[in-house]
Amino acid sequence: MSQEIAVIGAPEFTTGFRLAGVRIFENVRDGEKDDRLDDAVEAVYDREDVGIIIMHAEDLDHLSANTRQIVSESIEPTFVTLGGGAAGATGLREQIKRAIGIDLMDEEDSQ
Repeated sequence: MSQEIAVIGAPEFTTGFRLAGVRIFENVRDGEKDDRLDDAVEAVYDREDVGIIIMHAEDLDHLSANTRQIVSESIEPTFVTLGGGAAGATGLREQIKRAIGIDLMDEEDSQ
């Protein structure tokens, strides 16, 4: 079974991914994030066909403590956060390393 990519966030965030071919998405408008973001994350997280879930880093602030813990500890599916200061090169590198178990940017591992 192939693993799909999903995106969760404001329509302004998800639209580019949808145009690029991402078919699984949850739109949560900015004014609804405190009420609906947890449900959106849980709905996508529970899908067996999703391997990667993309969110905006700032949306993590709108999640409950329990859902934030799921996002930070989940290996499959892997959550990738973009934007803001949290997902700079180091943050994204750590997310990839956690997901696949090796550091693709480590020169010693690649030789």
